[in-house]
Amino acid sequence: MVVRLFFQVPYYFFRVWWCGVSKKISYEEAFWFIKRVTKKANHAGRVKIESHGLENLPDKDGFILFPNHQGMFDVLVFLESCPRPFSFVAKKEVSNIILLKQVIKALDAYAMDREDIRQSMKVINAMAEDVKKGKNFLIFPEGTRSRMENNLLEFKGGSFKSATKAGCPIVPCALIDSFKPFDENSIRPVTVKLIYLPPMYYEEYKNMKTVDIAAEVKRRIEETIEDYTYNETKAGESFD
Repeated sequence: MVVRLFFQVPYYFFRVWWCGVSKKISYEEAFWFIKRVTKKANHAGRVKIESHGLENLPDKDGFILFPNHQGMFDVLVFLESCPRPFSFVAKKEVSNIILLKQVIKALDAYAMDREDIRQSMKVINAMAEDVKKGKNFLIFPEGTRSRMENNLLEFKGGSFKSATKAGCPIVPCALIDSFKPFDENSIRPVTVKLIYLPPMYYEEYKNMKTVDIAAEVKRRIEETIEDYTYNETKAGESFD
């Protein structure tokens, strides 16, 4: 990515930084610019994003995307794929990484300190208020990347408190092979798949505890990954 975009990187970095500091640039304008840069970066890195289920996104804004978490590349998958502006919640540990720090500021994203319960609750409450106003968000309910390829860690119930406070649609999302671009020591072409599942609306989960919501979203994502990988395996066997 960096080598092929070497001469454009300073310009892109400056523009992303400017999106975060200029009051004249709206969050939506910043999103569309970052999305354009992301597409160029993914193409330069020979990473193909294959999206499915875009029709499952709610008609109205003010929803939260809940995917499994495989690595640092995950957000780039959504930035290229999602046709609707969104912000995200990142863990505090990565909030000072160059470029990611500027993207967080440009999209008015939040950095959550998982060790500080009070700060975490402030982020959850602020995010819920933003969602009520029609802003979309992306949050990883595992809290950290699984490091187990397409296998999932337990989903944390606290990740869903913003959704219950906002009463918004929950959109489970299944990431497949998103660990490969940054975690594998290879420059070969890679295809990453993202599947948007049908949303859970407030009426469906309003009487559920957050730990039960977390378990149900995890179950749906795991089933989707298993079905998709199984069908791909069968298709490969048939082709052979």
